[in-house]
Amino acid sequence: MTDTEVGRRAGSVEVLAGLLILVLLVRGPLDDVLGTPIVQTWTTVFVSIVLQAVPFLVFGVTLSAAIAVFVPREFFAKALPKRPVLAVPAAAATGMVLPGCECGSVPVAGALVRKGVTPAAALAFLLAAPALNPVVLAATAIAFPDQPSMVFARAAAGLAASVVMGWLWLGLGRTEWIKLPAHAHDGPRWRAFAGAAGHDLVHAGGFLVIGAMAAATLNVLIPGRWLQTVADHPLLGVLALSLLAVLLSICSEADAFVAASLSQFSLTARLAFLVVGPMVDLKLFAMQAGTFGRRFAARFAPATFVVALGCAVVTGTVLW
Repeated sequence: MTDTEVGRRAGSVEVLAGLLILVLLVRGPLDDVLGTPIVQTWTTVFVSIVLQAVPFLVFGVTLSAAIAVFVPREFFAKALPKRPVLAVPAAAATGMVLPGCECGSVPVAGALVRKGVTPAAALAFLLAAPALNPVVLAATAIAFPDQPSMVFARAAAGLAASVVMGWLWLGLGRTEWIKLPAHAHDGPRWRAFAGAAGHDLVHAGGFLVIGAMAAATLNVLIPGRWLQTVADHPLLGVLALSLLAVLLSICSEADAFVAASLSQFSLTARLAFLVVGPMVDLKLFAMQAGTFGRRFAARFAPATFVVALGCAVVTGTVLW
């Protein structure tokens, strides 16, 4: 062992020892801080978001890696209509049969783009899958047993928003706005599969943690009495619950039960909560930025918010 290696090892040990001593010195004040209600609430929200999302994220990156490595490119050319304007609703309808949440749909959409699927169709799938899949619709039916029309309203508004966003991308989107991380597929397929899945899990997981931290921070900063103040104003109620869905970043499999508990708001406002949340929230924005690039997310998320909100309002106005 060289003197340099010994110095490096000694330096590492010293740093570790210093950190341990620092933790011991601040243990008392740290316990006081961690014991405060606001910190406990923040921790609870953060952990719940991550725990809700991780199983679906793992499912999504596994499916993404399988698509990238094992599915031939020509499969998608045959499965979807050749005309992009028709491929968009077809891809959105596919999202209705694939269980998963927004955390899983992001890497899958990235894999579809890598396989040559038109970005408009992949983005329609990205938005439709977490909003229209059977698990989400079943949860909505259970959460609203006295309002069966809420299931139809959520499906109709979610499908409409997904298709509209796909068509908007066809007309206004630019390929240079999407910057996908490179995947290397050298060697045996199983090794390429493991490498692609591990890469996506680390890449998307980091952004999931960032988004969950931001959502937890905003969650504890929003006073509950504000919700009651705006509930009596229909337009403000719709906008408030839409923004709340973005900030809370609740997994789409669980958001219906939260919406059902907000009984002081109108059905249209709660529908907006259910339509906007799976398409635009903090963790989803962070994951889209990590998968497709920041330039894409900065344009796609605001447009999606407006379209999803508009589709929810129109659907709610027609039905109720």
